[in-house]
Amino acid sequence: MKRLFIPLAAACLSAAALAVPATAAPSWATDNLQPKPADAYGDAYFWLDSNGAALRKATQYNLDAKNVSKLVSTGSNGAPDGKPGMTGPTTTPKAAVSKNINLPKTIGKVFFLDKSGNYRWCSATSIQSRNRNLVATAGHCVFANGKDDVYDKWIFVPGYYQGKAPWGVYVGAYAFTAYDLDTYDDYDGDFAFVAVHNGFALAGEKEVSRNDFKAWAGDKWVKPREISSAEFLKCQLTLGDCWSEGEDKPADLVGPDYPGAVLEKVEVSEAAYKAAKVGKGQGFKFGEPIVEQVTKPQQDAYQGPGVKGTDKLGNYTITHYYTQKWVKPGTSRKYFEAHYILGIAKDMGRLGDVVGGQGVAWNQPLGQQVTAFGYPSAPHPDGDRPFTGVTPKWCSGKTATKSYQVNTFKVETHQLLKCSMTPGADGGPWLIKYDNNKRTGYVNGVTSLFHDNDGNGRVDYISSAIFDGEVADVYNKANYAETKKIVGPNGELLQ
Repeated sequence: MKRLFIPLAAACLSAAALAVPATAAPSWATDNLQPKPADAYGDAYFWLDSNGAALRKATQYNLDAKNVSKLVSTGSNGAPDGKPGMTGPTTTPKAAVSKNINLPKTIGKVFFLDKSGNYRWCSATSIQSRNRNLVATAGHCVFANGKDDVYDKWIFVPGYYQGKAPWGVYVGAYAFTAYDLDTYDDYDGDFAFVAVHNGFALAGEKEVSRNDFKAWAGDKWVKPREISSAEFLKCQLTLGDCWSEGEDKPADLVGPDYPGAVLEKVEVSEAAYKAAKVGKGQGFKFGEPIVEQVTKPQQDAYQGPGVKGTDKLGNYTITHYYTQKWVKPGTSRKYFEAHYILGIAKDMGRLGDVVGGQGVAWNQPLGQQVTAFGYPSAPHPDGDRPFTGVTPKWCSGKTATKSYQVNTFKVETHQLLKCSMTPGADGGPWLIKYDNNKRTGYVNGVTSLFHDNDGNGRVDYISSAIFDGEVADVYNKANYAETKKIVGPNGELLQ
C-alpha cells in the first residue's frame, strides 16, 4: 500500500497514543462523527423516528464513476510490509450447526446522508477492539471524496432487516482511515474503522407532569388534545395548560356560483316547498319530498314542518320538504389541552458485548480462502437486478494470488475475489478462517470495488484494499478510541 494519513487528535485518545515522531509521516487519519451523546441521540432518532421510515427510505451508496476500468494484474504477490498479525474475534452464544453458510451476528448496514442529502447505506461488521466498539467498513462509506470530511448522521445497525434494528442502533463517534483515501481519494486505502457509542433502542413513551417534562434531558414533546369549551373553562380556572385557536364566525349566505360555496338543505313546510322554484339557487327546491315511515308515537311526538299522514298500507308517515341553502362556511374556535410526553430509550450496551466482533488480520499471503458478506442491491451493468439489499448474501472462494490495479480509482494494489455481489455490498467484510459454527473469522479486507472483467454486463469480481501493516497501524489507533453511553438507566439523555 502507498503511504497514507495525517495526525488529528481526538479528545478521547491519550496524547501518548496519538504521538508521532516529528520525522515520521503518519499513515492514518481521523475525523469526528458525533462525539457528544446528545448529538449522537439526535442522529439515531433521525433514523428511528416514525418506525424507521428513514431507514426504509435509504438506498445503496453508488460510486461516482459509472464505468470502472478492467482489472490489470500487477504481477505482484502482495508481499507483506511487515510481520503477519491478527487479533482474535469476540463471540456471542454459539450458533447451531448448519450445512449452509451461517450469517454472522456481527454484520449489518451503516446508514448516512451523502453530500447531496440522499439517504444511503453500505455494508459493515463489528470487529474486535479493546473497548468493544469498532465497526469495519469501506472508507468511501464514511469519508467524502477527497474533501477531508465525513458523512452526516452515520450509524451502524447490526442485523438490520426492513427498517428494524434488533440489537439497537450504534452512532459513530470517531472515524479512522488511510491518509491517501481521505486526502487524495486513493482507493488503495479504501477501508475505515469507526468507533461507535453504546447502542440504544426506542422503548416507547409515557405521559408526565409539566415539572417532570421540564426536568427531562431526553427526547420529549407536547401532544395537544382537543377539548370542549366547558373543559377549556375548567382548565383556565385551575390554571392548567390549555389554549384556543381560531374564532367563532357564522356562515354567510352566498350564491351557488360563489367560490367555495357549500350546498346545505333546509327543511320547510309543504307550502313553502311548492312555492319554491326549480333549479339551482338560494331557496330553490332541494330534490323531491322524502317520505319517512315512523311509528304512531314517533308521529305524535314530531313537531317539525313536515306533513304527517299514512300510506296506502296504513303505515304512519312524515313527508319532509327541503329547499336549497348556499353558504360560505363559517369557523368555530377550537380548544386544546397540553399533554407532556417523554420518549423513553433503552441502553443496549457496547457493540462487541451485544453482537460480538470479528477478528482482524494483516500481512497475510494472497490466495487465502475467504468468505465475503454484504447486502448487495444495485443492478448489474446489463440492468438485471438479482439482489434486493433486504438480506445479506455471501461469496466464498480463494483470493487471486496476484494483486491488481484499477486506474480509475488510483488503485495500485488490490486483492481480488471472484464474486457476483453488486453495490450495496460495499464495506462488507472478507473473513479468513471463517468458523461456520461460531460464525466468526478474521477480517482481512472489505469490499471496495466491483468489476465486470469479461465485459458481459455482469459483475464477476469484487476487490479490496490489501490489509497490510499500514492497515494495522490505522486499526491500532482506532483501537484506543473511547466512546460513551448515550442514555442512562431510566432512558434519560446523557450529556
